[in-house]
Amino acid sequence: MSTDQESKIAEDGLRYKHKESGSPFQNIGSMATISCYKCGQHKPRALGMFKKLINQQMFMCGDCMPSKSA
Repeated sequence: MSTDQESKIAEDGLRYKHKESGSPFQNIGSMATISCYKCGQHKPRALGMFKKLINQQMFMCGDCMPSKSA
């Protein structure tokens, strides 16, 4: 889905002549990735953990977790 096409607005106001339907996450499987509440990027669930924040369980990816200092 990542093709480098220039997006131009036509005179009739339309931007795309043809756009693929669906989600970029449709072939990944059921809840295999989840977005990090800190950075917003989609990461695999196995590479992060859930933290309790304002009485809700929020996912934090491994890149955003604070490092443990000894």
